[in-house]
Amino acid sequence: MDRTGEFPLSPRRELDEDDIRVRPGRRGSRPRTRTRPSHSDAQEAMVIGVDRGRYTCWLDEQAVIAMRARELGRKSVVVGDRVALVGDVTGGPDALARIVRIEERRSVLRRTADDDDPYERVIVANADQLVVVTSLVDPPPRTGFVDRCLVAALDAGVEPLLCLTKADLAPEGAAEKFRQHWAALDLPVVTTRRDAEPVELEERLTGRLSVLFGHSGVGKSTLVNRLVPDAERATGGVSAVGKGRHTSTSAVALALPAGGWVIDTPGVRSFGLAHVSPASLLAGFTDLADGADECPPGCEHRSAEEGCALDEWVAAGHASPERLASYRSLLASRGDFVS
Repeated sequence: MDRTGEFPLSPRRELDEDDIRVRPGRRGSRPRTRTRPSHSDAQEAMVIGVDRGRYTCWLDEQAVIAMRARELGRKSVVVGDRVALVGDVTGGPDALARIVRIEERRSVLRRTADDDDPYERVIVANADQLVVVTSLVDPPPRTGFVDRCLVAALDAGVEPLLCLTKADLAPEGAAEKFRQHWAALDLPVVTTRRDAEPVELEERLTGRLSVLFGHSGVGKSTLVNRLVPDAERATGGVSAVGKGRHTSTSAVALALPAGGWVIDTPGVRSFGLAHVSPASLLAGFTDLADGADECPPGCEHRSAEEGCALDEWVAAGHASPERLASYRSLLASRGDFVS
């Protein structure tokens, strides 16, 4: 304070941008951008295994462990996917690459837990062939389960193949009797024995990406161990109530010695088709689909009393009564109809 009772003014100082302190925000002061790297140097690989957020990919004849990049968002990565990798792709014990892109899938095989389950599960991607594995005995074969798998395969654009195992334990003629259920279809069928190598099955798998699917205990892992000698997939027996014990816990793709890949999947109790539209459900029964052309508009295909022409189609010998019963059983479990 001077003699006048006032505070003297501070000498004026010129300020520039360097004198101004700006408190950074929580996200930092770096400007955000929507531009993402193109990853033009990424290398394409195939996912052969998934385990707790880590993905085993096959690249240049070796396994590479990778994790998902954040930019993938919620996109799922499954066995069979073709993906783009960046980062450390050497495949060393401490190497970890990143999956930055999922290539377009040429096929997606899905299922639901039940017919009314809204949540669909992707089994594998890019499969050429679905091998429906069912034993002729212990556990006994189920035509309904095979029908469901055929519908799912045709809906996904995947070729079906029926593999009947344990023929050496079954009564004579059991395999032929079971395959008659699909006599009207052009469904390829192979039969395997425990005391012989699966030569015919191996020939049908060579050069393709095939997925083995079936109930627990039907012998999928046993087949894989014969097809890929160093696979060392765990095998198990069948319980006293005729249900198999789960041995495979996750899907895994294995390279076949003669070329191609086989995917072993965990055994399942059911094959839900909630993801399949009503029209595609009928299209999956190729021996019945043409007969529906004679049905009145809006036919629910549930019985002849409602004007359904499928009964006459079966009576004329175009399809078996068992196939029609299986189709209507699926309709009843879903509670919908085909328009």
